[in-house]
Amino acid sequence: MLRSIDVVVVAYNHYELTHSCLRHLHAQTVDHRVIVVDNGSTDDTRARLHEDWPLAHIEGSAVNQSFPKACNRGVAAGSSEVVVLLNNDVDCRPDFLERVIAPFEQADVGSVASLVLRADGHSIDSVGIAADVTLAGFQRMHGLPSQRARDIRPLLAGPEGTAGAYRRRAWEQVRGMDETMTAYMESFDLALRLRLAGWRAACEPDAVCVHLGSTTFGFRSSTQRRLAGFSRGYLLRRYGVLRTRAALRTLVTEGIVVAGDALISRDLAALRGRVAGWRAGRGHERRPWPPLEAIDSEIAFWDSLALRRGAYTAA
Repeated sequence: MLRSIDVVVVAYNHYELTHSCLRHLHAQTVDHRVIVVDNGSTDDTRARLHEDWPLAHIEGSAVNQSFPKACNRGVAAGSSEVVVLLNNDVDCRPDFLERVIAPFEQADVGSVASLVLRADGHSIDSVGIAADVTLAGFQRMHGLPSQRARDIRPLLAGPEGTAGAYRRRAWEQVRGMDETMTAYMESFDLALRLRLAGWRAACEPDAVCVHLGSTTFGFRSSTQRRLAGFSRGYLLRRYGVLRTRAALRTLVTEGIVVAGDALISRDLAALRGRVAGWRAGRGHERRPWPPLEAIDSEIAFWDSLALRRGAYTAA
C-alpha cells in the first residue's frame, strides 16, 4: 500500500492564491509533505511562506525559472512514493489526496488524472489530457458539466499539469519534465513519455479540486501564445509528426490555427513561437510514436478545430 505523498506547489507572486492552496492542503484527510517552490517571486511570498507555513519545505529560486525546471526541482527535493503536482491557484477538497492516490494500488499505474473544476465549482476545467492523431493535446471534457467527468471519451493520455499525481518511480524513469519547454504542454509531453515507458494512466473523478484561474502570463497574452506555440513546434519535431500519415492534417490544422490567431490577436506570436520551438527541436533524438491507447483517433479534424477554438473563449 502506498502511504507517502509529496505535494509540489510552484508559486510565483500572488501569495493569496498560494495561501489558499496550502490552507486546503492542510485540511486533507491523509498525511503528506508539502514542498513549495518559490519560483523567483518579487513580492513577499517567500517571507510569508516561512511565517505562515513553517512545516512546509520551501525551495527558493533567485530568478523565475521555467515551469518544468521548477517542477523538477520540487520533485527532486522529496522522496515519497507518490508525487502530486498542484498549481498554486488550485483549491482541493479535503479528500482529494486520499482519492487521487487510490489508483496507484494497481502496480502498472504511473499517473492519475483528477477532476479539476472551473472557478464556478460546477463545470469541468479538465479531467486529464487527450490527444488527437496530430499529437495535439486538449483538456479532456473542458467546459462540460461535472456530471460528465466519468465519460470514457475522449481517451485519457494522462494527467493535466494543473493537478496530477505521479508514481515517483515512473517520474524518475522518464526523468521528469522536459526543461526545453518554458510553459504549456510539458505535462502532455510527460504523459506521452510515461505511456511510451509502459506505464498506464488512470482517472479518478472523485479526486476533486477547483482551478481558480491562471495569472502567470495572462489569458491569451502575447507571451502565453508564444510559449504555447513554442511547445507545439518543439513537440511536432521531437515526435516526427510531419513524417507520419497525419502530416497533411497537421499542416492544415496548424495553418488554420496560426492564421486565426493572427487575425484575432493581431500579431504573429503563435507563429513565431512555433518556428522557435521547431528550431529548438533540431539535433534532439526523435521520440517514438506513443502507443495507440494514448491517442484518440475518434477526435476528427473539425473536432480538433473546435477544441482549439475553445481556448479563445474560456479563461
